[in-house]
Amino acid sequence: MTDTNPTAGVDAAASEAAGSGGVDPAVTVDGLSHGFGDVDVLDGVSLTVKAGSLVALVGPNGSGKSTLLRVVAGVLDPDGGRVDVAGSGVRPVGYLPQRPSFRPGFTVADTLGFYADLLGPEAASGVDVRAALEAVGLAEARNRRVEALSGGMTRLLGLAQALLGDPPVLVLDEPASGLDPAMSAHIYRTVREAADDGRAVFVASHDLAAIERTADRVALLDRGRIVRDGTPTELIDDAGVESLGEVFLDTVGATEGLTVRTGLGRAGEGERR
Repeated sequence: MTDTNPTAGVDAAASEAAGSGGVDPAVTVDGLSHGFGDVDVLDGVSLTVKAGSLVALVGPNGSGKSTLLRVVAGVLDPDGGRVDVAGSGVRPVGYLPQRPSFRPGFTVADTLGFYADLLGPEAASGVDVRAALEAVGLAEARNRRVEALSGGMTRLLGLAQALLGDPPVLVLDEPASGLDPAMSAHIYRTVREAADDGRAVFVASHDLAAIERTADRVALLDRGRIVRDGTPTELIDDAGVESLGEVFLDTVGATEGLTVRTGLGRAGEGERR
C-alpha cells in the first residue's frame, strides 16, 4: 500500500530511531490503521517500545490513543499494518483499559485472586494478593466490595490486575485518572519502577507534568498520525518552550478551541491532514 500522508516520515524516522541503541523492541507497531464505520482513527502509525523503557502516548481527546493501546494489547484487531509483541511467558501483556470494571458482589482481594487463578495453577501459586494490593495502595481496602470502590480505587485495582503474572509488556490507558495528586504520584512511581525492572511500558495519559517527569519517550498522536516523538527534553527544546504542556499546545493548536478530535473521514470524505 502506498502511503501518501505528508507526515509519514515522522512515524518512520521515529520508529527507526527508537529501535537503535542495541536493544531489540519489545513492541513494534508498523503501519497501523484502524477505523470505526466511515471514520479513520489511526492512519499508518509506526513506533516501537523497548524493554526497560516507559513510552508515553499523548494527544487530544479523540485522537485514537485508546484505540492504539487496545490494538497493542490484542483486544482489538487492526484494519491494516501489524503489531509484534516480543514478550513471552504466562502473560505476555498486562493491560489496564481506560474504564476498568469488575463483577460486583466480590471483595477487592477475592477479585484479584480470581484473576490470579486465570493465570494457571503454577503462576497463581506465586501471586501474593496482599503484596499486589500494597503495591498500588489498596491494601486497606482489600475486604471492600468492588461496587463500593470509587472510580480512582477501581483504577488502582485494574492496575494491580495488569501487573499480575509479571508480564514483560504493560499497556496502561490513563492509569492515574481520577486519583488525588499523592496517589497519582505513587502510581507513576510504580509505573516507572516497572520499566526500571525491565518491562516495556506503554502508557497513555493527559497528565503531562507526570509524563515529563517519568517517561523515557513521548509520542504525540494527532489526526491519526504520530506527529512528534522524542524524549521530553528533546520535544521541549525542539519546540523552544518550557514544558511538555506547551509542546502539546504548540502542536495541536492552542487557538483551535477545545482539542477534541472526531477522526478522519474515509478517503475522499472530510478532512485528512
